[in-house]
Amino acid sequence: MTASPPPIDQLTLRTIAMPRDTNPSGDIFGGWLVSMMDMAGGTVAIHQSKGRVVLAGIHKMSFLLPVFVGDEVSCYARIVKIGTTSIQVNVEAWVRRPTNGNTHKVTEGVFTFVAIDENRKPRSIARD
Repeated sequence: MTASPPPIDQLTLRTIAMPRDTNPSGDIFGGWLVSMMDMAGGTVAIHQSKGRVVLAGIHKMSFLLPVFVGDEVSCYARIVKIGTTSIQVNVEAWVRRPTNGNTHKVTEGVFTFVAIDENRKPRSIARD
């Protein structure tokens, strides 16, 4: 697979994949990557809804390439749809390999967040 440029969408989170993020075979856990994407998408949903949100579902999750220890992982997010109480956010995870600087999309998915109030009940999302 050839290197390609990252998306133009909003860079929401950037971190380095570390040895503590691996399974016993030394591969980066898919769950670790999903948690990074959850944080990235949640950040966008929080700002859009102007308050607390919770993850309600993940749709169309695809793991395209592995992530290795030392890779710079960047999550890009964009809002797909805003409902009455929910927000769908498309999140792409990209890596920049430290050995050659090439960038690759490694994972993508659509995350649905529900805006909640102080009692953890769904609340309406104000339209700008």
